Amino acid sequence: MATPSIKEVARRAGVSVGTVSNFLNRPGIVAPETRQRVQDSIQALGFVRNEAARHLRAGRSRTVGLVVLDVTNPFFTDLAEGAEALAYEHDTVVMLCNSKTDPVREGHHLDQLEQQRVMGILITPFDSTDPRLTALVDRGTPVVLVDRTADRGLCSVSVDDQLGGRLAGNHLIESGHRRIAFIGGPFTMQQVADRQAGITAVVEEADGVDLQHHEVDVMGVVEGRAIGEQLAALPARSRPTAAFLANDLLALGFLQGMAVAGLRVPRDMAIVGYDDIDFARAAAVPLSSVRQPAELLGRTAMELLQEEVESAERHRHRQVIFQPDLIVRESSDFQRRR
Repeated sequence: MATPSIKEVARRAGVSVGTVSNFLNRPGIVAPETRQRVQDSIQALGFVRNEAARHLRAGRSRTVGLVVLDVTNPFFTDLAEGAEALAYEHDTVVMLCNSKTDPVREGHHLDQLEQQRVMGILITPFDSTDPRLTALVDRGTPVVLVDRTADRGLCSVSVDDQLGGRLAGNHLIESGHRRIAFIGGPFTMQQVADRQAGITAVVEEADGVDLQHHEVDVMGVVEGRAIGEQLAALPARSRPTAAFLANDLLALGFLQGMAVAGLRVPRDMAIVGYDDIDFARAAAVPLSSVRQPAELLGRTAMELLQEEVESAERHRHRQVIFQPDLIVRESSDFQRRR
């Protein structure tokens, strides 16, 4: 059965096609009685407006692309929830794309989103200096970096990850640890490098503290467990007594590795993660973590994008930076665990 056309709606309602168009796009200028006739006609015929055609005529859709590094990480789920909540308020749809920490896959998503004439793009990029991002803006597609800092050529929303690294490092050193491992990767990713720089700075300011660096290709539970089992196999005299992991998925896997090896957390190994996802406090040993306001990051990024879309000529790029908090739980606090 063919989809009813706008002409059929107009014919049944006894009005012009222009009146139906006004009803769909500017209902306030249509007289109440006429609006009712058009509404009755639409319901009787089962008419559904062709949004794709309307966006093609307008040159821009009401869809926003959201490109994240890993959809399996609850941090990005919370971030997407914040972005989608504000998008819903503005009658906008969010299209989620997963780059899987792969710059080639990320580039494919960016190409597809631009071809779809999306209203704008929110992205946690593999490389925040990628020239493709500013090229998109130059061609008319607004871009906001999320969980990344940017120069003045783009808007960005991020957390002070160096401060987050310092918070974790200070906590572990103040707890008496002198052999600490930092685990994350790739180290070329901006937020990983910043978290590493934060804890490195704290260690360099302290006396007699050794910091080991362990790089992983993917920050997931499986990789965390593997590196945990690897460190647990070291002799006790050279094994770190504490670990700061660049996200909570790594930390949860690392916690599993400790359990498999028979090491006690935090007596034998104190653990601090990053992001403070819901699973952190629900772990067998509740996980200490540096908290990021994920939903607020997503919502604020969408606000910046809406501002840029609605007032492109007057818009000035902004870089919004939030402060992280350290949430201490049993995985790094022996007193709590006891």
